[in-house]
Amino acid sequence: MASPRLVFVAPLLALLVVSVGALESAGGTATNGTSPDGASSLASSADGAAARTIRGGSLGASSSQGVLSLDRYGGSALAALTLASRLVFAAPLLAWLFAPSALEAPGRTNGTSIDGADAGTTKARPLGSSVFALDRYGGRGDGRHDDTQALARAWKAACASSRPAVVLVPGGRRYLLKLVTLHGPCRSSVTLTVKGTLVASPNRADWSDRDRRLWIVFRSVSKLIINGGGTVDGNGNKWWPHSCKITKALPCKEAPTALSFHFCTNLRVEDLKIVNSQQIHMSVEDCTNAHLARLSITAPGTSPNTDGIHITRSKDVKVTDCKIKTGDDCISIEHGTHNLHVSKVVCGPGHGISIGSLGDDNSRAEVSGIIIDTVQFYGTTNGARIKTYQGGSGYAKDLTFQNMIMYNVKNPIIIDQNYCDKNKPCKEQRSAVEVSNVVFKNIRGTTITKDAIKLKCSKHVPCHGITLQNINLKMQGGKGATESTCQNAKWRKSGTVIPQPCTAETYEYEGLELSSI
Repeated sequence: MASPRLVFVAPLLALLVVSVGALESAGGTATNGTSPDGASSLASSADGAAARTIRGGSLGASSSQGVLSLDRYGGSALAALTLASRLVFAAPLLAWLFAPSALEAPGRTNGTSIDGADAGTTKARPLGSSVFALDRYGGRGDGRHDDTQALARAWKAACASSRPAVVLVPGGRRYLLKLVTLHGPCRSSVTLTVKGTLVASPNRADWSDRDRRLWIVFRSVSKLIINGGGTVDGNGNKWWPHSCKITKALPCKEAPTALSFHFCTNLRVEDLKIVNSQQIHMSVEDCTNAHLARLSITAPGTSPNTDGIHITRSKDVKVTDCKIKTGDDCISIEHGTHNLHVSKVVCGPGHGISIGSLGDDNSRAEVSGIIIDTVQFYGTTNGARIKTYQGGSGYAKDLTFQNMIMYNVKNPIIIDQNYCDKNKPCKEQRSAVEVSNVVFKNIRGTTITKDAIKLKCSKHVPCHGITLQNINLKMQGGKGATESTCQNAKWRKSGTVIPQPCTAETYEYEGLELSSI
């Protein structure tokens, strides 16, 4: 970067310019060996124009051989010497200031790639920038050759940088990647700027059974930023036909998540397109203070298990201004998630926004402080959903779904404490994840089924503290009235609620407080 050099050189250049201006002024007003005020010039002797010789170079009356003329500069030998010395001093400074190494970002450590080879078309040069471009670490970007190591090397160099670093995926290129894990902690903050495309290897054999759930992984990185407006392409069409949900005769196996963030803090992912993931598009696990913004996540509505954003065991997370079209949950919120704020999301096709599933295989789940605000659902299976298995334990509490518009949604509002996605029916169990203090507020639109509100809770651990406020859900095309279904749910309403919720036996009258069930 040239800016530090400019700061150092600017005063010297200013001094030079001032000197030249002064000399030019002197040359215009002082002639015939006199200074501007009429005094005798240093170049004049008592008898007239005697030339002087200065050691190291002649200063004569003629400049025909490249010397400086006394007469040309007002007859001042001192001025001529001063100008000459400053020009000699400034020349190397100018050359140093505008040298290519100062202006270009070589993206190298000690002038070479990580493995010591000259990786790329540009010759090695000293590190002059915090930008680490994949091409300089061996990346081809042709969509055919494996660029996994190029990304790994660029990341390693950036992570070792003592100042903020940028790993650059150049635009107009497709970089083919297998499984890659990018580890922290790093010495300073790192930004992955994706201008081009990161595309998954089309060869499923590149993943072993042990690591089938992962593709691009960031682990234990603080202050990570991913941006750039480029694309992450999971090449999911190579995986989807092999899912047991598509081909029933096949065994059910996991498939990779496109972007995984594990144990990251102060994370920002923004202005990115994630398409056709093998399975989940983005997973945020064991992270703190994550901000996901302006993401476009897209896969066919028939693609299996292609959740948009999956959040688990994380806290202080914000998701905003995202458009998600997938074959599963637009956003799924699982165990260990606390203080999550989702806003300004467009969802559909997909399965809606789900808290859960929770309590699978008799596990404990804890979820709290969730706000889902300002969402539009288009043709989704569900809208606002909470789902838990029987047999689990723990809680899902302080949950708010508000300011939502439903367009032809199958289940606009649903709590299901008897969720089961097994091949065989799930047996009834006496324990369950407790669901409490849930608000559904300012929700309107259309549904394709009559049961617009479904509160299907556990008879052993009923839902309680459910608030329905200002809801207006009608049948698509006005085809009859909508209805609601309640099982073991304690609820209250505020304002107009259409459809009329459930029966009086499950109503929580004003002022009634339930501390536990």
